[in-house]
Amino acid sequence: MATSRLFRTTSAAIAAAALLMSGCSSGSSSSGSEASQGHATAGPGRTAPSGSPALAPLPDATPANLRPYYDQKLSWHPCGEAGFECATMKAPLDYAKPSADTDLKLAVARKKATGPGSRIGSLLVNPGGPGGSAIEYLQQYAPQPAAVRARYDMVAIDPRGVGRSEPVRCLANKQMDRFTQTDQTPDDSAEVDKLTTAYRDFAKGCETRSGKVLPHVSTIEAARDMDVLRQVLGDKKLTYVGASYGTFLGATYAGLYPTHTGRLVLDGAMNPELDSRTINVNQTAGFDTAFKAFAADCIKQRDCPLGTKSIEDAGEQLSALFKKLDAHPATTGEARPLTESLATTGVIAAMYDEQAWPILREYLAQAKDGNGRGLLTLSDSYYERSPDGSYANQMFANPAVNCLDLPPAFASPDQVRAALPGFRKASPVFGDNFAWAALNCAYWPVKATGEAHRIEAKGAAPIVVVGTTRDPATPYTWAKGLAAQLSSATLLTYEGDGHTAYGRGSDCIDTAINTYLLEGTTPPKNKTCR
Repeated sequence: MATSRLFRTTSAAIAAAALLMSGCSSGSSSSGSEASQGHATAGPGRTAPSGSPALAPLPDATPANLRPYYDQKLSWHPCGEAGFECATMKAPLDYAKPSADTDLKLAVARKKATGPGSRIGSLLVNPGGPGGSAIEYLQQYAPQPAAVRARYDMVAIDPRGVGRSEPVRCLANKQMDRFTQTDQTPDDSAEVDKLTTAYRDFAKGCETRSGKVLPHVSTIEAARDMDVLRQVLGDKKLTYVGASYGTFLGATYAGLYPTHTGRLVLDGAMNPELDSRTINVNQTAGFDTAFKAFAADCIKQRDCPLGTKSIEDAGEQLSALFKKLDAHPATTGEARPLTESLATTGVIAAMYDEQAWPILREYLAQAKDGNGRGLLTLSDSYYERSPDGSYANQMFANPAVNCLDLPPAFASPDQVRAALPGFRKASPVFGDNFAWAALNCAYWPVKATGEAHRIEAKGAAPIVVVGTTRDPATPYTWAKGLAAQLSSATLLTYEGDGHTAYGRGSDCIDTAINTYLLEGTTPPKNKTCR
């Protein structure tokens, strides 16, 4: 089953259907007092017109009990790819009650500026998720673009609970296999019970294996870690490129530390003002838009496995395939058959990047003939399942952050049933799947501490928000919403398909962002690239 609110961004390469994805979510979280944690609060004059509170900035002065973290020195050593260095940074488990006895060890990596040209500073990158490893992303991102790499030290920190930074774990590999095969479009009360049991078992596994960190993996706490890193690196301002959920992390940083905010690129933007249910309905509609774009292209191809009649007919044929797999899973050449849930996840994975469309056509044709191997491969890429059967940490960290950042979309199966018509209207193909996926946080062992809110970041330097018009995971309206909230934002629009825009083949987008990062010049107002 696809994890609710997992928003992924793909790399340009899709060799062997190896989609390298990450995602994003909305919301904020904190523990302890609001003042010490930077909790979203609405003080005098800070209530947004819509009624949602605005994120209050933290004091400029560093509290005395946090000085040891801000004053620490990192010990760098060579690691991984040539030219990369790694280090470990200490951060308090709980910013309200810092204690060396419970400190977290967060993994940091960098690749120093190569020249020519004078070094500008550090450029922090994050691929989103929540749960995507920023260090792994850095190793792919750092080689490009050359002009930016030349002037910046490229830096990444795996957020708390993610990758190499005290990762959240929930299920053993075989348990995760069973979880991903659980029917997420239940047809009767028995299947509903199986689904809710799967969610409960998943949550219990997270509590058992990662109970220490679960209450402290919020976006606000990750943003606070970024400010510690900024100081430790010796930068007065944070320069940052965040994709997908990384835009929410970056915007949260700007809201908490507007005077520390330098050049921020927020690509595939989230709108933090939306509640969980709205986010899920919007994303459902986003994937429907992406599927229609795929279908419009597919029906023009002679090999389209969904026919050549119309977009609507293509959707009906895909729904029929899912229904067939629900009753009779396809063989895959291994012990795991292609179930409806795995097939749906495979199709969703291919919606993130239009370069995957030819692969998806081929794999859908195979599935219709009873061979589910291709769609299983796409599903495995989405879940970051390795050929040896092991899973990366992202699918565990993702709900850990999401369920802490916002109250759950639904509290019970009855609420999902009542909402199904709205989800089906948003997407006849994916509506049921996305609605039931949004139930997962109802059983989370840690109560949500965040809420939907505005981020204004008054006093921050100019920020560039990037939105793609047919983005499946972060709909374009979200980019417009975030840009409208941020007091210093400029919206840069890419009219096209796929999730995120920077570094995905648009010279117009890349030139605008590179110019901003290198010279500080924002794109013209209302600039659109095609």
